[in-house]
Amino acid sequence: MNPKVFISHASEDKDRFVLEFAQKLFSRGVEAWIDKWEMFPGDSLVDKIFEEGLKEAQAVIIVVSQYSIIKPWVREEINASFVKRVTGKCKLIPIVLDDANVPECLRSTLWEPINDLNDYGESLDRIVNSIFGYIEKPKLERSPRYLSTIIDKYASINKIDSIVFSEICKFAIEQNTSNQISPSQLYEYVKTYDINETAFNESIDILDRKGFIEGVRVISGAIPVFNISTFGMDHYIRANIKNFDSITEKVCVYIMNSEGNNYEIAEKLNIPVVIVSHVYNLLKQKRLIKFQISISGHIWVNDISPELRRIVEQR
Repeated sequence: MNPKVFISHASEDKDRFVLEFAQKLFSRGVEAWIDKWEMFPGDSLVDKIFEEGLKEAQAVIIVVSQYSIIKPWVREEINASFVKRVTGKCKLIPIVLDDANVPECLRSTLWEPINDLNDYGESLDRIVNSIFGYIEKPKLERSPRYLSTIIDKYASINKIDSIVFSEICKFAIEQNTSNQISPSQLYEYVKTYDINETAFNESIDILDRKGFIEGVRVISGAIPVFNISTFGMDHYIRANIKNFDSITEKVCVYIMNSEGNNYEIAEKLNIPVVIVSHVYNLLKQKRLIKFQISISGHIWVNDISPELRRIVEQR
């Protein structure tokens, strides 16, 4: 239903403002109650104004002007409007014309000044929005998905970098490859977290500088391809693969028995080659093995430390 408003005003303001203003409210879907349209000879002033006009109004507009502030009837209507507002049944909207002094009883209420009676479109919009309870402010969108992800932060990198790095490792594992990775291959996965391309490229740069990946930089400073570093992969695996110690033991046994390269061992154990290759890299870091690696990523062990044999036998 269309909201009803009661316009309290002085008769001197009727022709110069109130009639046109009320018509504009009607054109906006607001039913305005003014005495000229609602009261006829023989009607009771009290019944019409207080029992019909004010009682049925969802809002009361008080036109404050140099004329109305001295009118006793306007004062009575203001008092009745305050009673309705206090009981939560009515909204009170003062409109100030002529830069008139606002009555003390209305000074705690936000009023709408109208300085030009021939041009008050913006004020009309605000008044109509207030009547309908419409708040004119930008729509609140959902927060970026990366803020609500449960991915934990890794040491020394923030949440966005952690997400990018996790997606890099998951991509390598799912693709079952130890070959170099291109950032362009990754962004389709990362953007589902509402991470824009600029932030993604920054993360690639930061991950390279902090040692989580090992990038190949061109003259411009961009990183067209990269590998996951041993340091980085160890962070990911320790955080996400619970049985990694068991996997390491099995890979070591295969290496001791010279049963193939990393791809062959990965196939025998039904484990992604990225994880098996990581075991090779850890063993090399500890000087337990030496190996050669082909362009295709195949690793061939050419030296095994006696210490590795002791470790395997003790387990």
